[in-house]
Amino acid sequence: MIRYTLICDNAHEFESWFASSGSFDEQAKRGFVTCPVCDSAKVERAVMAPAVARTDRGPRPAALAPEAAAPSPIPAPSPAPTAQPAALMGEKEMAFRAMLTALHEHVAANAEPVGKRFAEEALKIHHGESENRAIYGEASFEDARMLHEEGVEFLPLPRLPEGRN
Repeated sequence: MIRYTLICDNAHEFESWFASSGSFDEQAKRGFVTCPVCDSAKVERAVMAPAVARTDRGPRPAALAPEAAAPSPIPAPSPAPTAQPAALMGEKEMAFRAMLTALHEHVAANAEPVGKRFAEEALKIHHGESENRAIYGEASFEDARMLHEEGVEFLPLPRLPEGRN
């Protein structure tokens, strides 16, 4: 396993473990390595100093060997750290999430959920086989392409971002 210090295009530094150098390269190329702070997929390895064991000092004396060291006393529990305010999102990101949440609430309040039958129901409405009404649901890429080719007007509804902390 290899531990890399990584840095995103927004200069956030973080660490991650990979099976090999090639594993990091493949995952980064596919966009699987993302910054835990800003979710950017533009991540690269930061400059790191390798951990190299010194061999010029000879063997360690028995008194200094880790297995011969006396167990250290258990430290007394430290007081709980006080919560400090942290801005994980800027004002624009928070406003965007609020607008996206309001959009989802508006659609849920004013449209009928049809789930995975969205493409089928939208086509029926388009051809006049079902009453004209607002609906929402799920459609595959192929279903969306078919609806577009049929001339059905629809808009994808952006997913709500997952809450992160």
